Amino acid sequence: MTWFLALKYLHVVFAIAAVGANMTYAVWGALAKRDKQHLGFALRGIKFLDDRVANPAYAGLFVTGLAMVWVGGIDPRATLFVQVGFFGFIAVALVAALLYSPTLKRQIATVESDGWDSPAYLALDRRSTILGIVLAVLVLVIVLFMVVKPSF
Repeated sequence: MTWFLALKYLHVVFAIAAVGANMTYAVWGALAKRDKQHLGFALRGIKFLDDRVANPAYAGLFVTGLAMVWVGGIDPRATLFVQVGFFGFIAVALVAALLYSPTLKRQIATVESDGWDSPAYLALDRRSTILGIVLAVLVLVIVLFMVVKPSF
């Protein structure tokens, strides 16, 4: 096995862990909305997965992606899927760090202090849903480009 293939294997494993964890957030949320007494638990579960599984896996994706570019001798300026991956990763990281994660923290605090039916919590829930959709679309576009590797 070459270094490139070893890095590619790790890259795919990190992608499965990161995207897979993210995909469960909607399920956690939907289940919790059916049984509101467990909403705080579900939100804390999402936060745990985000902090301990998804975000470290995204960091691994970034490192292995850069390493594959270097080991593979890929010119990132001439490779569209690498550019989409790099700039898409930066966009996802910024939206997640500056908007999604703080919103999730506030959701947890608000549901515990004011309840799930408070106007403050409901506004945070809408914001979190919109941010989650934006992040999902960005990530799926990145995955599409990584798999299809289009060249225009």
